[in-house]
Amino acid sequence: MPLEAGLLEILACPACHAPLKEQESELICTGESCGLVYPIRDGIPVLLVDEARHPA
Repeated sequence: MPLEAGLLEILACPACHAPLKEQESELICTGESCGLVYPIRDGIPVLLVDEARHPA
């Protein structure tokens, strides 16, 4: 289930504060030096750095 557009506009990466973009069931940091990928579980973004993964 995609996130509401208004919610996505106010979310930011907790590590570097760059905007996030949604792709499938994940939020991807758009920061050039960061790029962490945060999961979305049951429609809820999990914005914890410890739960994020580095891109493949």
